[in-house]
Amino acid sequence: MNGDRTPVGGALVATTLLGVVETPRMAGYPYRVDRDGRPFLPVADAGVVLGLRLGDSVFGFDADHPAPGATLGHPDPAARHALTAFACLGNEAVVRTGAAAGAVGRVLGKRGGEGRVITVFDQDVLARLLPDDQVAIRAVGQGAPAADGVTTLNIDPALLPALTAPLSVRARVPSQLIGNGVGRPAHQWDIDLQLDPETAPRLHAEHLRLGDLVCVDDVDVRHNVGRREGWVTVAVVVHGASPLPGHGPGAMPVLCAPADLLDVVVEPEDHVGVTAALLGLTDA
Repeated sequence: MNGDRTPVGGALVATTLLGVVETPRMAGYPYRVDRDGRPFLPVADAGVVLGLRLGDSVFGFDADHPAPGATLGHPDPAARHALTAFACLGNEAVVRTGAAAGAVGRVLGKRGGEGRVITVFDQDVLARLLPDDQVAIRAVGQGAPAADGVTTLNIDPALLPALTAPLSVRARVPSQLIGNGVGRPAHQWDIDLQLDPETAPRLHAEHLRLGDLVCVDDVDVRHNVGRREGWVTVAVVVHGASPLPGHGPGAMPVLCAPADLLDVVVEPEDHVGVTAALLGLTDA
């Protein structure tokens, strides 16, 4: 898999980006407050996260916004914004420094806050990664023109053949469930779905897993994320649940169109989303 594909509408330019592996950070007071007013420690929110893999349940860990692999940032805010804007699902990520230098992973997605890119690597590589290690991303995919009325964003052209109609998703949810991410640019942000183990079964989303595709009804993400009746967005789940009010499993948009242009089929139990094998990895 590489970025040398030509999508409908013309060739896309690849850009080499530099990301720096983050270390978790917090204020002097370590606690956050959940939706019921209880304090909790935000475990697994950024940095190198071990033991979490694609295919794991978004509700299976006592953690806050847990994402598999390593999150990347950049000390220069402008470079950080460009990193999150240009990086796409499936882009190659090569470790350039440290004990894991030369190892190859892939971009899974991005999430909010100051802007973070989520990269996945095999577990033995993650064990060698340290905060401040540098990772080069070969970014390609952003800026693709709409084809047949469907806008693609945040996805490497090499992965587009995997999104064939009818498009399987794990769940279909209403736009009212979007919390964090509303009004944000979808090229730099994910959308948090306000789901928890109690509410998910009502939407057949109790089996939601990292890497799954979900369909969100009545939302248009082509510019900023906002409600628009008759439109749908398909997104890939990039991080797990959160106890914070207004937050939850995070999904990065990859397709957006009027509902009648996207043939989506909901498969709550049989869906297969973005897997390690699809990304050319074995234990991510």
